[in-house]
Amino acid sequence: MFKNLITYRIGEGWTADAQLLAEQLAKETFLPCAPTQPLAVGWAPPRGVEHAPLVEVVDGHWLIKLKREQRLLPSSVVQERVDELAEHMEATTGRKPGKKAKKELKEQAAHELLPRAFTKTSATQVWIAPAQQLLFVDAGSSSRADEVITLLIQASQGLSLQLVQTAESPAACMAAWLLDGVTPEGFQIERECELKGSDDEKPVVRYARHPLDIDEVRAHLTSGKMPTRLALSWRDRVAFTLTEGFAVKKISFLDLAFEGRPEASGDEAFDADLALATGELGRLIPALIEGLGGEHDFAAAGAAPATVLADLPDPTPEEALGESPPW
Repeated sequence: MFKNLITYRIGEGWTADAQLLAEQLAKETFLPCAPTQPLAVGWAPPRGVEHAPLVEVVDGHWLIKLKREQRLLPSSVVQERVDELAEHMEATTGRKPGKKAKKELKEQAAHELLPRAFTKTSATQVWIAPAQQLLFVDAGSSSRADEVITLLIQASQGLSLQLVQTAESPAACMAAWLLDGVTPEGFQIERECELKGSDDEKPVVRYARHPLDIDEVRAHLTSGKMPTRLALSWRDRVAFTLTEGFAVKKISFLDLAFEGRPEASGDEAFDADLALATGELGRLIPALIEGLGGEHDFAAAGAAPATVLADLPDPTPEEALGESPPW
């Protein structure tokens, strides 16, 4: 159900009303790209069924989904067409196009090629836990999470969010766990980590499928390298990787989490998967925050937390379509 989680605290003053949120999201539902449209973004039913609710509610937890369709137009293809247009202009006018003319030719080339470009569709899920005033984005990068959060804040009046920051540095805590082998209750170190140095060269050491309770790892830590990623498991129920920025990645549910779960299919399977994921992770995340010293108290520190609220500029065709196509 979830592969990665970036955690946000919901600010005071937001009305937790699933029906109201669904009505707000319905104003910006997903529509596929038009022939010359480089990017389409909008809200879609999490269940993946047409006309299903935009907000799914299971056991008090909400799930919404932002869908994204992008036309893949690599810069090399655009440049090839620009060169053709430039050669034609030179042949017909007797002069080479200048800087301004080349920019116009580039826009013309993108406009011509977009209808023939392949499209790539992706989706990002958002899990809202109103009772805990927490919101989670299933995103592998902060830039994708920022896009989702910005659009959600724009859609839902009164919603404010801030990234959850822990009182203690995740990197420092991971280093201590690796050095002394003692983790917070319920957590266990697994067999993968990344260590990075702080000097000019920023050396990186990665371990995969390798024991970490060895002198070599401790030597790297005492020499100044710090963990940026560490694989952990929680109560033999969930495996994941913790990052230095308190992102939870590579989430997988272990056999113990599925014990006693009845077999289900269709809509029942969707509900069961969501209940399992929110139930397990809804206990893991608070335990992880506690293991990192609790949430950082911005009020006590005398600093205002950074809220995520920024306008997204309209992408140029080159920015929106910079990925290579599957050919």
